[in-house]
Amino acid sequence: MTTYLVTGASGHLGRLAVQALLERGVTASDVVATARDLDAIADLAALGVETRAADYTDPASLEQALKGVDRVLLVSSSAVGERVPQHANVIEAAKAAGVELLAYTSITRADSSTLALAEEHRATEELLAASGLPVALLRNSWYLENYTGQVATALEHGAVLGAAGEGRVSAATRADFAAAAAAVLVADDQAGRVYELGGDTAFTLGEYAAALAAESGTEVVYRDLPAEDLTAVLTGAGLPEPYAAILTDSDLGLARGELQADTGDLSRLIGRPTTTPAEAIRAALA
Repeated sequence: MTTYLVTGASGHLGRLAVQALLERGVTASDVVATARDLDAIADLAALGVETRAADYTDPASLEQALKGVDRVLLVSSSAVGERVPQHANVIEAAKAAGVELLAYTSITRADSSTLALAEEHRATEELLAASGLPVALLRNSWYLENYTGQVATALEHGAVLGAAGEGRVSAATRADFAAAAAAVLVADDQAGRVYELGGDTAFTLGEYAAALAAESGTEVVYRDLPAEDLTAVLTGAGLPEPYAAILTDSDLGLARGELQADTGDLSRLIGRPTTTPAEAIRAALA
């Protein structure tokens, strides 16, 4: 009997990963979901999943939560700027627990990427390499939800804004990435594997805007802005300036092709084509 643990299960990706394990036929009682607040994952407990309190900033809670588990999915922390020490705490707890596999959700080509967002992922990958743990790296490209979550705003203004030029992004849905994580967790011989995960067909933001226009029946164009203008628009919309700067930096990286992953790893792992932008847009409009 193998026991699987998913960290950050109250977040979008973690919750979907737990559900993907169940869809793969893993018995609910063999799945452990962790979150800081157990009330936030009560729905998973209702499915028969074991829930344990764990906080990335609290090593004792992590050591307790990881006891007796075999395979761990470390879903990267959402606390940009604080991720490395938080991930280090999980890695130490995994070492103490003697886990047979730790899979980590990283970012496209983290070892060579110039994206600001890649720095903490690269540092985490280095910690994992030094840990001696059996590790699988899940280097995820962008989420389609990063775009479809802004559908209402794009339709209201008739524009998708960015600073990505003609760069292509291999975005896929969180559910696709979660299904891949579950596939890796349940498979054997995954230690040392590095997966560059992305949607089957990379697209430009201009192509995304055209797909949104076609699916909604509303005129939508892509407006490519200078980096400083995009940051100003984002801060004007209420985003904190450091976060807005990271989003702009990510668009500049997209322009350089740094979020394009054309390996086919994602569709191979999930055993089906990845969700298309049009399908994701239709779901968002519904």
